[in-house]
Amino acid sequence: MSQLSVIKPATRRLGHLRVILEKPGLMLGLFIIGFSTVLAIAPDVFSPYDPNFIDYNAVRQPPSWAHPFGTDMLGRDSLSRVIAAYTVNMQMAVLATVFAMLIGVTVGALVGYYRGIADVIFGRFVDAIITFPFLVLVIAVVAVLGPGLVNMYIAITLVNWVYYARLMRAEVIAQMGNDYAAAGIVMGYSDRRIIFRHLLPNAITPVIVYWMTDMALAILLGSSLGYLGLGAQPPQAEWGVLIAEGRNFITTAWWLSLMPGIAIVVTGIGFSLIGDGLADLLRPRG
Repeated sequence: MSQLSVIKPATRRLGHLRVILEKPGLMLGLFIIGFSTVLAIAPDVFSPYDPNFIDYNAVRQPPSWAHPFGTDMLGRDSLSRVIAAYTVNMQMAVLATVFAMLIGVTVGALVGYYRGIADVIFGRFVDAIITFPFLVLVIAVVAVLGPGLVNMYIAITLVNWVYYARLMRAEVIAQMGNDYAAAGIVMGYSDRRIIFRHLLPNAITPVIVYWMTDMALAILLGSSLGYLGLGAQPPQAEWGVLIAEGRNFITTAWWLSLMPGIAIVVTGIGFSLIGDGLADLLRPRG
């Protein structure tokens, strides 16, 4: 292997890193989500107290040096509970979207490639789904399956894959107009090879960008369901549950709902910044 062949990939990687460093929004988003991921993986390292430890001598204490986020109605440290909730809420961001994305990408790629009657049926199905508000459909499915995180993931996946499929279908149809797709057909490549080795890699970029934004929405949706009692269940620490626990004390213990609310907003901004940064980074240059 020549020295030049080694230098070129290294130079290309440095060029990509330089482009990323030139985008402060993307860098900030990566920092927020990176730090959130660390908190989700090892919450005990950063929690000053056991998040489930009850201390009736410290009930609803305001923020202080001992308890920077105050304490709740059972004397539990709010900062420790907000940090513990990172595990559940970051899990929501992934599990509530990744299966919907995999199903939607596969269905959308197949429908966009074959078209015909499958495309017509898919179009009518999509029209029927998007007619109803997303949250209403998810709540309806969760109401049938019962409250809990697993049923919440199933409900979101059953509704959300349609949006990924619609996006992937449009991208595959656009890619079918390129010469490489026609060349693959002429050369006798199998449909599976054309779809999954040629069309899908070239059409996946908008889906990845959408996925980043959708993870922010998944956290917001999961917290909303937790607030309504349909997602995570007490005493499990989850931001929506924490906000619901503090709603009755909003005038006397405002920190109970404010602190997990800030965590939702900051994490959502992190995913949104990554999505915007990737959209700008991967946008074709004229």
